[in-house]
This record gives sequence, C-alpha cells and structure tokens, in this order.
Amino acid sequence: MILADKIIDLRKKNGWSQEELAEKLDVSRQAVSKWESAQSVPDMSRIVMMSELFGVSTDYLLKDSYESETPAAAEDGYSDIPVRTVGMEEANGFLEVRDLNSRRIALGVMLCILSPVVLILLCGASDYGVLKITEAQGVGIGLVCLFILIGSAVALFVTSGLRGARYEYLEHEIVDTLYGVDGMVRERREKYRPTYVCQLTIGIVLCVASAVPIFISLILAGDDSFLNIAAVGMLLVMVAVGVLLIVRTSIVWDGFRMLLSEGDYSRQGKEAAREHGAFGGIYWGLVTAGYLAWSFITMDWSRSWIVWPIAGCAYGAIFAIMKALRKN
Repeated sequence: MILADKIIDLRKKNGWSQEELAEKLDVSRQAVSKWESAQSVPDMSRIVMMSELFGVSTDYLLKDSYESETPAAAEDGYSDIPVRTVGMEEANGFLEVRDLNSRRIALGVMLCILSPVVLILLCGASDYGVLKITEAQGVGIGLVCLFILIGSAVALFVTSGLRGARYEYLEHEIVDTLYGVDGMVRERREKYRPTYVCQLTIGIVLCVASAVPIFISLILAGDDSFLNIAAVGMLLVMVAVGVLLIVRTSIVWDGFRMLLSEGDYSRQGKEAAREHGAFGGIYWGLVTAGYLAWSFITMDWSRSWIVWPIAGCAYGAIFAIMKALRKN
C-alpha cells in the first residue's frame, strides 16, 4: 500500500473529509487531494504531523512494506464494523440508482402529504354549501382519494427499496474506495452543488411560506369561510412541493457523502446510526400511528398535520441529546 492509499484509508477511518484533514494539517484541500491521488508527496513535517494525528508511526506511512498498523481510531470502539471496497463501476451504478430512487421517494412523500387534500376540500365544500354533496359523500370520495394516493406512495417506496437493496451496505458499513473513485465522486458532487443549493433553498422557502395562504384567507374572509378550507389545501400543496424538492436533492447529495464517508456516513456516524436506528424506527412508527389515530377520530385533518413539524423538531432534539450523552 502506497502513501496515497494510506492517507485515504486513515482519513476515512477517522471520519474526516479532505477539508477537515487539510485544516488539521494547515494546508489547502487541493494539497490533500494531490497527496491522495499520488500527484505530490507531503514534506517531512507534514508526515510527522499525520503520524501524530492518525496515531501511527512514520515508518508505516513512508514504507510500502508496512501494510497494516492499528491506528488510534480503531481503538475507539469502531473496529467491529465491516469494511467494503467500492470500485468505479459499483460507484457509478449506485449514483444512478440513487438519482432514480430520489425521484420516486420524493414523489411518494409528496403524495402522502397531498393525500388528505381532497378530503379536506370536499368536507369543507359540503359544510359551506359550495358543492351539492352530503358530508358522507364528501368523506367517502375523500377517503378513496386518500387511500389511492397513500397506496401509490407505498408502491413507490417498496420498488425504490428493492432497487436500492444491493447498495444498502454503503449506508451501514465502512467504505474503502479504490483508486480514482474518490476523485470521480467529488467531481460529480461539485457539478451537482448548484442544483442542490437551488432546490434546497426553494424547498425551504415554500415550506416557510406555506402559511401565507392562511393569513390571506383570514384577512379577506375572516375565520369562518370556505376560503379558509381552501387555504389549508393550498398550504399542504406548497408543503408537498417544498418537501419533494428537499427530499429529492438531499437523497442525491447523501449518495455522494456515502461514497466519500463524510458526515453521518463516516465511521463514527455509522456507529451512531447503528445504535440509534432502532429508536428512530420506533419513534416514527408511534408518530405515524398517533397522527392517523388523531386524524381519523377527530376528522380534523386541517390541524392534525402539525404533528409532523413538532415530531421532527422533537426528534432532532432527542437525537442531539443522545449523541451528546454517547460522546460523554
């Protein structure tokens, strides 16, 4: 194993990006990139700094005959995670599947958010006499539309899961990319970055601005008008479109991070995900059950959606506390 490969291996085992390693060594990211692609060699002072930083000897870094040495990161409780090697063909195949699945999953999430819109509008139209239908007819038609949309979303989720099943190891196991893969992924990520920033920004703006129709309806028609019901429908439509953009672009972006072993997909991040994965499944299962129970019992779909932003904020806070406790 040459020096370039050892730097890549040790950096990923510590869960650092090239930028983070560059900052620790007081060099530019381009310098680290050239070291890892064997275009240049670090000077002796940087070799010594890396030796101390990674917890390995300078002989291990400089001599090709030294093929293995246990770095400090392996002593922190992460050595039990499997390590998988990813080649160029595997990486390209994963990114293609990730892009296709991002569209399907984002569309499925949007359908789930839109599913109660018809029910809300028909029930409101019946109450205010906008349409000549009974409340029972409105509920019946609305529920049919709701279940069709949710069923379609489930089908999208299932097919996406089956298509991406062969790449699940990238999310849970430590990844060691072969020569050239790291550079290819970084290049594709930089090309996608403007799209990521644009879609993420528009999605967040739509979600934040989704309450505007409610305020407008209150100003124009007061608090007792079909216009308020229509505003709730518009709110859900705006949230649905915003979430579609956020989910779509985030899935693609996370695909790059998985291959580069950055952030939540570093060695430490994957270990934490293994510990808290069961908690997340139970938590969101209970939230979903509570949302559906409240909505069907009260039939107050215009207010029950508030469960999701509250649950999301609570989950983030709980997960952050658990992460802090784990570090301590």
